[in-house]
Amino acid sequence: MGTVIAVTSGKGGTGKTSLVGAVGSCLAALGHPTLCIDMDVGLRNLDLTLGLSDRALMDFTDVAEGRCPLEKAVVEHPEIQDLFLLTAPFSFPLNVPEDTMKNLLTQARGAFDYILLDAPAGLGEGFHLAACGCDRAIVVSTTDASALRDAQRTVSELSRRQVEQVHLVVNRVQPKLLKKLHTTIDDAMDTAGLPLLGVVPEDNLVMLAANRGRPLILCANKGAAIGYRNIAFRIEGRRVPVMGPVW
Repeated sequence: MGTVIAVTSGKGGTGKTSLVGAVGSCLAALGHPTLCIDMDVGLRNLDLTLGLSDRALMDFTDVAEGRCPLEKAVVEHPEIQDLFLLTAPFSFPLNVPEDTMKNLLTQARGAFDYILLDAPAGLGEGFHLAACGCDRAIVVSTTDASALRDAQRTVSELSRRQVEQVHLVVNRVQPKLLKKLHTTIDDAMDTAGLPLLGVVPEDNLVMLAANRGRPLILCANKGAAIGYRNIAFRIEGRRVPVMGPVW
């Protein structure tokens, strides 16, 4: 049975969607059938990040509500074997009961090794729908104080929903800025109150790849790409550094 991982953030702009696309691509490249589900109703962008915007016709509500079977709704990436997308609907309202979403995720577990849920920022309905059926969660934060405060709130809500395995990814890290602020990744971990899964440096190639509609691993093998790869390794259970050689 596959593992469902909700990728969340307390606020927007932390790079959560980029992380889902990049880590999902790495897991697929490692031989794991991986499904990325965009949960950000009305503001979906994961299809753009993966370069699948012209292919994703059905969304997760079509599957959840029985209008289309899962195997026909998902879209396979043309360049990365075992990488699949199930997109979010364009518009509100989102009228999917949690039990219905849990049934969809049960189906997905039977077909994929990993299911990554790109939850919307904040603690609204989309977040709760992603959290209701996940096996573990990743909270994505930058190192600024407001993002870490919102990460704390996200952790509290995940705990309330009895999500037991929750890890932190510190994204878009600028080492020189951390030095000027006299802060460290350990400080970020202490503030969020979470064990660390990975660290990803700020990298212009992330935005460049997204704008080109190509997964990062097809465009780069340094910087953020190494950080995302190491996160995928650690999700597999490998003992690898949280940070890449860029450090």
